Amino acid sequence: MKKKVITVLGPTAVGKTALGIELAQLFNGEIISGDSQQVYKNLDIGTAKATPEEQAAARHHLIDVREVTEGYSAFDFVQEAQLAIEKITGRGKLPIIVGGTGLYLQSLLEGYHLGGQLDQEQVLVYRAELELLSDQELIEQLETAAITLEQFTRRRAIRALELQRFGEELTNTEPPYEVLLIGLSDARDLLYERINQRVDRMVEAGLLEEARWLYDNHPEVQATRGIGYKELFPYFAGEAALDVCLEQLKQNSRRFAKRQLTWFRNRMAVDFYQASEPDTKENILRAVRDFLES
Repeated sequence: MKKKVITVLGPTAVGKTALGIELAQLFNGEIISGDSQQVYKNLDIGTAKATPEEQAAARHHLIDVREVTEGYSAFDFVQEAQLAIEKITGRGKLPIIVGGTGLYLQSLLEGYHLGGQLDQEQVLVYRAELELLSDQELIEQLETAAITLEQFTRRRAIRALELQRFGEELTNTEPPYEVLLIGLSDARDLLYERINQRVDRMVEAGLLEEARWLYDNHPEVQATRGIGYKELFPYFAGEAALDVCLEQLKQNSRRFAKRQLTWFRNRMAVDFYQASEPDTKENILRAVRDFLES
């Protein structure tokens, strides 16, 4: 029997953390962070990491598992998340993945069988390269490879190219888990306002000091590539005013939220709930109960 896993996903600032904690408390669960930045120690505010109080309310995994000088990949996430799921279910608890890094979540939840000497990291690196291509570039890749699809979608195109690249050593299998995907979204104006307000709260909580530490000590590491830090580097370098940098941070966060929603809607079969609607929580709890009882 497949292990049941709940995944809460959606754009930044929509309320995933709070919902994940509430589900963990109601359904005897533990949380696995599905965020590529929250793995780094000392980067708490800019990554919107669950606070110590929130982590005390529900056990969290894959937070603070890397130094800022270390790298982290989809391959690392899949390996460590799989181990966390085994440990959580071994304790008789429910794994609840909470995050917005689409490639990581998709790589974990959509199973592949790897045969021969094929390293899973090869597959995930190749997939990440394909994800950077536009639709037209993917179509051109399919034409070059003489691959014909009955209907083009990014998901099918990438799968087809992966299968051709790795041949018989890579075959599609049933997903390794029985998964309930819960997508949180909201009206664009409401979501964007939440993003703007969260940036303001981050600044009040000490974002500038956290970003300055990163700028002074580790300005070139992988962790700086995420939204929340690099936008402030021009201010520290004396190249831009603080208000300009903060506005850029808000704008980049809004654009990132849009890209996240596009990813999930195009690549994963997600049921989305509107965070601001009054019956959303009731509907989500009903869906979780039905999933666990089925």
